[in-house]
Amino acid sequence: MKPFKFKQFTVNQDSCAMKIGTDAVLLGAWANLEHHPNSVLDIGTGTGVIALMLAQRSSARLVDAIEIDENAFEQCVENFENSSWSDRLFCYHASLEKFTDEIEYKYDLIISNPPFYSPTLASPSLPKGENIMSNSRKIARFYDALPFHHLVESVSKLLSDEGKFSVIIPFKEEAHFTGLASEVRLFPNRILRVKGSSTSKIKRSLLEFSFRTMSGERQESEMIINTLIIETSRHQYTQDYINLTKDFYLKM
Repeated sequence: MKPFKFKQFTVNQDSCAMKIGTDAVLLGAWANLEHHPNSVLDIGTGTGVIALMLAQRSSARLVDAIEIDENAFEQCVENFENSSWSDRLFCYHASLEKFTDEIEYKYDLIISNPPFYSPTLASPSLPKGENIMSNSRKIARFYDALPFHHLVESVSKLLSDEGKFSVIIPFKEEAHFTGLASEVRLFPNRILRVKGSSTSKIKRSLLEFSFRTMSGERQESEMIINTLIIETSRHQYTQDYINLTKDFYLKM
């Protein structure tokens, strides 16, 4: 498989189960940097594309990433080393649980494009031949490898008091995920709902969270909800989508 070339960096992905897709690019471009994070963490980084995007967009001194799959980890390290920001990028080969238990650092921005397919799709009872995903791909895509409740609990321990947490999930999981986050005092500031076209259903939700104390010490700001339509017709992109991704895609 050929490397994926962006305007300021190139990503090799031949050893990764999950290839670069629209979800990762959307999240990397949309994540809020207005609070000028000094430290960034990408959970489940895969090829490292989101971490690379944030290194391009920000002046963060530290851009860390976690990847549990060995092949993806090795490729991520390669992609980091080949970039212009190799001195700021570092990937840990670890599970989120182990990383959370061992790290004492707090991050100003945490970002994740987590696995989300239902584990029932990988049921052993499927007839032979129907399960076409490799084990690595299943680990990358099925949410039993990184349950949402485990993700938000870990984020609540790793995020700085004034930090932001950004994530992309299926729209149908938005209310469930927001509810889980509220249990650890993480509440949404911004939501971007994504549609493929003006006539299609909402497919994805990009969510940004920050802490708010139960006593109300931090007043809840008005939540901003927007909708993004990707295409007007096949391969004809909306101006909103172009504006969001033009710093990265070669042909934007």
